Amino acid sequence: MNELKPAQAVLLVAGRELNTKLRTRSFVIGTIVSIVVLAVFVLLQSSSFDDQARSTVGLSGQATALGPQIVESAKQLGHDVQIIDIADPAQGEQQVKDNDLDALVTGPVGSLQVTVKDNLNTELRNTLNGLMRQQILTSELAAADLDPKEVLGTAAAAQVTVKQLEPRGDDQGQRLVIGLIVAFLLYMALMIYGQMVAQGVVEEKSSRVVEILLATVRPWQLLTGKVLGLGLVGLIQFALIAIVGLIAGLGTGALTISGTAVVSVIAGLFWYLIGFFFYATIFGAVGSLVSRQEETQSVLTPVTMVIVIGFIFAINLLISNSDSTLTTVMAILPPFAPILMPGLTAMGIAPIWMQVASVLLSLGGIALVAWLGGRIYSNAVLRTGSRVRLKDALSS
Repeated sequence: MNELKPAQAVLLVAGRELNTKLRTRSFVIGTIVSIVVLAVFVLLQSSSFDDQARSTVGLSGQATALGPQIVESAKQLGHDVQIIDIADPAQGEQQVKDNDLDALVTGPVGSLQVTVKDNLNTELRNTLNGLMRQQILTSELAAADLDPKEVLGTAAAAQVTVKQLEPRGDDQGQRLVIGLIVAFLLYMALMIYGQMVAQGVVEEKSSRVVEILLATVRPWQLLTGKVLGLGLVGLIQFALIAIVGLIAGLGTGALTISGTAVVSVIAGLFWYLIGFFFYATIFGAVGSLVSRQEETQSVLTPVTMVIVIGFIFAINLLISNSDSTLTTVMAILPPFAPILMPGLTAMGIAPIWMQVASVLLSLGGIALVAWLGGRIYSNAVLRTGSRVRLKDALSS
């Protein structure tokens, strides 16, 4: 029997893992559930945005004269207001309690009173405050024998001059949300499929299936094939979820920056592959140190802690300090780059040099852990019984 070539052996193992996992009910159900949850989340966000951008306002008494001005002023602030005339203020208050009205406006134009159930929408508050101030100013100007229209026109035309040192687009909020979602999906994928590699190694070792497999392929080929196969499984699931989320976001209007969203998904898929090969190789290597599933978590904890810390740091840095030196340094280091760099790319604040440096260092990191992981796996995978010490696996 001819010996398999290295590439053939790796692809054979990868195909076995891919075929086995894609057929499992857990993969199919998990993918469907994830897609449904993400789609529902996007729809809820879209509905929430629509609700926040629209208010139903009741006007009573002298305030009814302000209807057209309220609608026009709120529209300039990007807020849609529907006006309802209320004959009885008491009835209007009851409608506010019943959530039929977001606000009830009563009183003379110069001293309006607003009744709400809990909080007054910021745009609506600014609209009413602006109209009331304008009314008071008009009255004062008329008393001073000045032309209110001329003075108000001059005041309205006065604007501050803004000098932007590091200008960012108006879509920065959406970019941040996309970056956070991509970072979270990457974190979940690395944790789930990375640990799946370790669990598969332990399962094969405890059942002695690995001894049969190693009669045909070499240890490093078995580890590489397992990482490649499960990585493709995770990539397929991640891509399906991301594409559905992208379509739902663009379809509902929750996302309006299609170019950025598409680039973010592509960057997320690319960094998933880099992060997975980096961490999955480590997971597989440390998984070979034990022979029982109940011992798996004890050897995986240090690796999972690095991923958890990287995720927590990434989220905090993206939200509060995305352009700091600390963020730049962490984004180019292999343990943290797969989670942090996609977020920075989505936000549009990762220059080309940073992305290139991050990719090169990550590829170097993959080569290093592949060499160390292959050595550990080769020396430990056939040792059953008690846990193999890391020092012994490296020195054998």
